[in-house]
Amino acid sequence: MKFVGSPLFVFLVIVFIGSTLLIDRGADFERTTDNAPQNQGATSSTPLLAATTTVVTSATTTTATSTSTSTSKKTIVVPKKISAKATEIATSTPAKNPDAATRIQNPYPFPAGSFTTINEKARGALVNILCTPREGGLLPTSGSGVIIDPRGVILTNAHVAQYVLLSESRDIDLSCVIRVGSPAVSKWHAVVIYIPTVWVKEHVSEIKSQQAFGTGEHDYALLLITNSVDGQTYTTYPSLSVDTRQAIGFEGDPVLVASYPAELAGGFTAQNGLYAASSQTTIQKLLTFVVQTVDLISLGGVIEAQSGSSGGAVVNAWGRLIGLIATTSAGGTTGDRDLHALTLSYIDRDLASQTGHNLTEILNSNVTSLATDFTQNAALGLIQKYIDTLTGHTQ
Repeated sequence: MKFVGSPLFVFLVIVFIGSTLLIDRGADFERTTDNAPQNQGATSSTPLLAATTTVVTSATTTTATSTSTSTSKKTIVVPKKISAKATEIATSTPAKNPDAATRIQNPYPFPAGSFTTINEKARGALVNILCTPREGGLLPTSGSGVIIDPRGVILTNAHVAQYVLLSESRDIDLSCVIRVGSPAVSKWHAVVIYIPTVWVKEHVSEIKSQQAFGTGEHDYALLLITNSVDGQTYTTYPSLSVDTRQAIGFEGDPVLVASYPAELAGGFTAQNGLYAASSQTTIQKLLTFVVQTVDLISLGGVIEAQSGSSGGAVVNAWGRLIGLIATTSAGGTTGDRDLHALTLSYIDRDLASQTGHNLTEILNSNVTSLATDFTQNAALGLIQKYIDTLTGHTQ
């Protein structure tokens, strides 16, 4: 059964006025702060904020109907989660609370690098995930991802990867492609290695909703590049190394944020002329879901705080991926918003909790076998949950 014309990709329109999309065509990037501290050698304890389940706004994703070029009959929707409010919790010294976030002294055996160089490397590992209907009945979606292993493992959000999962079903009229470059061009196909079952169970009902809720908890997924669009053979892919250690990023630390924001670009541009964007900013706050572990970082109102950036990269001054863009707060312009990213330490911990294996162990395994196993086993049941939701057969 084909879900042609289903509400699978129909979402609420948000109009943003007064924002300018930064379009990067090379190694240049926006610097939201030029004099951010780069010393991570000192020892300190930083207060954490608790991410609650209160939703800031009901506005979530965008259809660019008003800005789409008349030569295209399709609009594009770009998955975006609205972040939850954060409430401050008391801080304490490491001696009184061993779980408090404590800065790692001398985190790497080499000095911090140039953000110009880091930007080039991050751009090389950044991908755009575009999902479109095979026969023209559904609306396309766009999100971001980061290659974290030279074998082609992509880290992205679950609310982006769910469309890749659905594209694996013959019963759903959808296909997905991995795009790279500026402008983004179709390069590869991918399959799901892992998406948290707990996330799907909690959010499957939102697949046909105009609102997306949540703090970003469990909102991550792993994809594997399988083959190229043009038939070319690739033995390795540009990738970013990850740092899954707790508290590797602190308030005031400079980071590079990179993604494929599509909200302000319009539907036709998002499909045919989408450019990557990157900014240098600083970590604003450290956030936690339940206890005093650093689960999210707040990045403030950077240009990437818009739809399409979900799954984008947060890279520290040593070129290590330390965060995955997940949610943003509401705001009329990107400057009014607060972009949140899951820390790699949280993803690592949650992976271990959900699967029994942390991210390092998964990357050290046969990822092709993992993807095959997921497709043959877990994927079928998860896809059925979406089909039941779309057809109204849920109990």
